[in-house]
Amino acid sequence: MNRASTLLKHFLLLFLFLAAGGAETRASDAIETAGTALSVALPLLGGAMTLRNDDADGRVQLAEALALTAGVTYGLKYSIDATRPNGGKHSFPSAHTSVSFAAADFIGRRYGWNYGIPAYAAAGFVGYSRVEANAHHRYDVVAGAALGILSDVLFTSRFDDRGVKISVLPVDDGATLRLSYAW
Repeated sequence: MNRASTLLKHFLLLFLFLAAGGAETRASDAIETAGTALSVALPLLGGAMTLRNDDADGRVQLAEALALTAGVTYGLKYSIDATRPNGGKHSFPSAHTSVSFAAADFIGRRYGWNYGIPAYAAAGFVGYSRVEANAHHRYDVVAGAALGILSDVLFTSRFDDRGVKISVLPVDDGATLRLSYAW
């Protein structure tokens, strides 16, 4: 297992641990909190991966996919106005799930399934947490996941880091120029 994949797993475990809360918290509260934390962490992780890989095209693709996901999700929420299992409004589709799956699918589609599988597992947990918290029906979560994935299908392409790369690195008394080539 490579270093980046290990880092991704530790990152996700840290969010689950921090989101779980104290011992006095009910299990369902901890699950809901962890799911909410992951729904924020996954898009941030996708953005961090674009920065780590110096991937400006990926940043644009992630932003486009997330914008379409959010736009369609909230358009449906306010036009359908389905009732949540807990009695609240705007149940369909699950926004937490749609954004999480958009980010997870971006990570997998753009950078490979070594990263995508743990991201999908985290997104699946987000969907589970929404049903467990009585905030959504199962079909809300399935629809949200489908919206997120479809947005990526439209915008996301595989990352290609082949070719010549030039970078400037700071040193104590100035800068150094690094030239690299990958094929």
